[in-house]
Amino acid sequence: MKTKLYILYILTFFTLSSAVAQEDKVTFSVKLSKEKLGLNERLKVEFTTNKQGDNFVAPNFNGFTVLMGPATSISRSWNNGKRKFSLSYSYILQPTTKGSITIDPAKITIDDQEYKSDAKTITVTDAVVNPNAPPSANDIAQENLHLVAEISKPNPYLNEAITVVYKMYVSPSIEVSGFQAVDNPKYNNFWSQDIPVKRYTTKDDTYKGEEYRSVILKRVVLYPQKTGKLTLEPLSLDVGVQVPTQRRDFFGGPIYAQANLRVSAGNRYINVKPLPEEGKPASFTGAVGNFNFLVTTSKTHLNASESLQAKVEINGKGNLKLFDIPTLNLPGSLEVYDPEHDEKVTTSYTGMEGKISDSYTIVPEYRGKYPIPSIAFSYFNPKTKKYHTLNSEELVINVVEGPTNTEDTAAKNANATTKQVVETKGKQFNFIKTQTTLKPISNTYFFKSTAYYLWLLLPILLIPIAILLGRKREAMASDVVGNKVRKANKLARKYLSAAKKTLGKKEAFYVALEKALHNYLKAKLKIETSDFSKDKITDLLNQKGIEQSTIDGFISLLKNCEMARYSPFSNVQMQQDYNKASEVISQMDKQL
Repeated sequence: MKTKLYILYILTFFTLSSAVAQEDKVTFSVKLSKEKLGLNERLKVEFTTNKQGDNFVAPNFNGFTVLMGPATSISRSWNNGKRKFSLSYSYILQPTTKGSITIDPAKITIDDQEYKSDAKTITVTDAVVNPNAPPSANDIAQENLHLVAEISKPNPYLNEAITVVYKMYVSPSIEVSGFQAVDNPKYNNFWSQDIPVKRYTTKDDTYKGEEYRSVILKRVVLYPQKTGKLTLEPLSLDVGVQVPTQRRDFFGGPIYAQANLRVSAGNRYINVKPLPEEGKPASFTGAVGNFNFLVTTSKTHLNASESLQAKVEINGKGNLKLFDIPTLNLPGSLEVYDPEHDEKVTTSYTGMEGKISDSYTIVPEYRGKYPIPSIAFSYFNPKTKKYHTLNSEELVINVVEGPTNTEDTAAKNANATTKQVVETKGKQFNFIKTQTTLKPISNTYFFKSTAYYLWLLLPILLIPIAILLGRKREAMASDVVGNKVRKANKLARKYLSAAKKTLGKKEAFYVALEKALHNYLKAKLKIETSDFSKDKITDLLNQKGIEQSTIDGFISLLKNCEMARYSPFSNVQMQQDYNKASEVISQMDKQL
């Protein structure tokens, strides 16, 4: 029994402490009846605090005529054992001029401490026809609903990750019945990655010092690819809003009016700082973030003609997809195949994180020791604002069994003075030839020989062949369509050769395929399309007069390249995408 009472006392103590703490938090806010009004309309301004105060000082209200005020009202109430207090000072104002007018903060003293309200800006327009008419449902919705783009860092470095969160703030006095995106930003000059919002969750929030409800609609991670002042295009929505009217239904509840409102987050600007030139290492290739660097081999001892894997790996957090991995410097006597690129990168609302690597297949032909020299990797860390350089360890490949490199042996012997060793096999002077193969000297003449007549008739025989070749060349030159087809097919094979080598390896194939598609556009359009979104690429191809079916095929291939990183793809699907890529490039080349 005593234990239960003790627990009850503790709970009561914490409850009272929480209530006291809530009461001790002082708020002093300002509320406007509207933020946009006509020259002949009236404005109600209300300053409210949650504790008793003294020495209230109102602003000057420059640009307004005070029609009434201050009207003071005090409210006290208890709700679930919590005491609520409200002290308000109200004014009725009428503007005297058009334009943007700022209402300065009011002041009040509470518990010997001075508090200030927020400053508010009012937009005054021309006089309205009926100033006494109640505001329309659209007017009420516009004043109580706001779409805002919140940027995590407005002054990032080049290639530093920033997050843009689009929030909709809704006043508790209205209800949102639905919304639809009208204009989606394209993020020119940025590498962008959308972070899907799986479920819209509403939470209590504040907007310009007033109570609102907020919901996150869209999140995107951006990596700026250009320095200077960059513009973020606005997100625009069509929103359906339920606004309460002055009328009541049979049961006394408010009757709501439907309003359709178009809201925009507005243009936002980001000032991108260039990376410092001071202290920039020669090995820097554009990596920005915080990384680790490692070079490893699958084995260090092997026989000739056996293979090993040498991997160059970078892991950490930063722009992992936007810089080049350092290249291994391997001895020329080793047979080295093109590296296989691998990416295991995830993008969250804070940026890219994971690892990337290049794997080299190496096959030694001769025995010996082959050093892999140390290589350097440099990156810029925005937190420390410094460049950092990491160096790999020097590795040695020891080939224990296999043939000797005769060229190397001959080069070594050439640098030393040695005696020739004569090996005998039963004959004392084996190196002296004792037998000869002499041939009689015959006198032959070219004139009137068989070769003479053949060379004499050869020009005559070549005449009809030259005529046939000339006609065939003219026919091929006149066949414009056929030439375009042959040229397009050759170009497709050129750009897709790397992808064809990796058929069967999903990630490597789609990385190579995506690079081939972008390299093709880069070569044909003379622009860097890897920085563009699919919408931008579509616009460019439409401007070049490419058929819509060809554009759709090209964009679907880019989508497959992105989906392949997260979804399983069969070998049949890869072969189909390869054939489709060859066909699309051929069709596009004929149209450009």
